[in-house]
Amino acid sequence: MRRLTFTVPDAAEGRIDRFLADASEMSRSYVQKLISEGRVTTAGRPVKANEPAVSGQVVDMEIPDPAPLELEAEDIPISVVYEDGDLLIVDKPSGLVVHPAPGHHAGTLVNALLGRGTEYGGIAGVQRPGIVHRLDRDTSGLLMVAKDDRAQAGLMAQLKDRRVKKTYLALVQGSVVANTGRIEAPIGRDPHHRTRMAVVPSGRAAVTGYRVRERFGDWTLVELDLITGRTHQIRVHLTAVGHPVAGDPLYGTGTSRRGPEGLSRLFLHSWKIELHSPADDHPIRAVAPVPPELESVLAELRSNGAGPVVADGVGGQSDVTQSVAPVHKRPA
Repeated sequence: MRRLTFTVPDAAEGRIDRFLADASEMSRSYVQKLISEGRVTTAGRPVKANEPAVSGQVVDMEIPDPAPLELEAEDIPISVVYEDGDLLIVDKPSGLVVHPAPGHHAGTLVNALLGRGTEYGGIAGVQRPGIVHRLDRDTSGLLMVAKDDRAQAGLMAQLKDRRVKKTYLALVQGSVVANTGRIEAPIGRDPHHRTRMAVVPSGRAAVTGYRVRERFGDWTLVELDLITGRTHQIRVHLTAVGHPVAGDPLYGTGTSRRGPEGLSRLFLHSWKIELHSPADDHPIRAVAPVPPELESVLAELRSNGAGPVVADGVGGQSDVTQSVAPVHKRPA
């Protein structure tokens, strides 16, 4: 059991739960859980989550020891690209599910992380690795993992403020006309296919930047900056502008679903992450090499007579912003 005491400063405004989340560097939902359990008091009385923070107010908080995670540690090989006392950056292979879920209680990235023997502090009161963001099962590459509440809160704040730069590589169908550009289109649940996302009027704002790296006639290798982080954002945006990701079983059709010869998975890879340490703000940069099964596909395309590597302003238009017309619901 840990006990913390906070004094509300003169300039504080707003609700007490928000002040405590910022002061303790814990998630607001976990602070609210502690409040609901009566573990947060002021002048001997339990506080309410929605009461205002008052200047000079002294607040005591009890934080129970992290409970063990009721999940099996498994000896699953996992590549760690970067590690320090606060976080891990792992290179997730394609096909590995990140979180346990119905139908996937074992064999996940979380099981693999527990099997490393790494010491994790409490994440919302449970002794477990803190998955800060997600990758689709079929997407490979870099993923950040926090070791405790403080690190998770710091990384989540960087994501919210768009201080984390996440860069992907994708092979897409067709010849992308512009060498560089942005796709701006809101993303939400597809009104016609509930298992998919789509560009819809009621969706959340989403922006993807891109740069062409190589052209292969019917295929283009692009580098993508995930400026926002919506579910399936890259796959939805690229499909919406007529360049679906090669090997995409959900959003691809015909040739794009199959991909070029030799492709056996989605050609989408989380290639590079740039962020700042949640402890002292020093810059961290991690890169995950293109997996062999994708590199072999590129090698085959190059052997068949690829075009040159494209630099900005060479071989196509530059700095194009594409806004996509949303999918509307069918009339009732």
